[in-house]
Amino acid sequence: MIKILLLTIFSVGLLQAQQNPTGSRQAIHQTIRNLFESLSNRDSISLKNNCTADILFFEYGQIWNLDTLIRKAITKNTTTDFKRINNFNFIDTAAEGNTAWASYYILSEFVKDGKQSFIQWLETVVLVKDKKRWRVKVLHSSLIKRS
Repeated sequence: MIKILLLTIFSVGLLQAQQNPTGSRQAIHQTIRNLFESLSNRDSISLKNNCTADILFFEYGQIWNLDTLIRKAITKNTTTDFKRINNFNFIDTAAEGNTAWASYYILSEFVKDGKQSFIQWLETVVLVKDKKRWRVKVLHSSLIKRS
């Protein structure tokens, strides 16, 4: 029942999301998706490629750097059946020069130790263009629901 409720809430939000992003917005969205795909795949090399070296993550009232995120989300995550699927609902995306920002809802489905769970966050990221690629420089996350 909770899954249905969460997916319904998330689907309603999709109706309010930006429609058919183009150009720079697509590249910004893809960078964000790639960052989370790296976490899903527990791939620290890909994660580093989608972030600046000095990235800051504002998570759960704490400030994490890239090493902290890798340690918490990749190195310590040794569960053999781990699976994470991310669904995005982009709210606003803008770019000016070599700086961009995006706000979105993310609903992640996790399987770990045979148990399924869902977590939904509201996040804002700041990206910078580096060598013609967008990279996440700041990510601020607000937990909405955990089930």
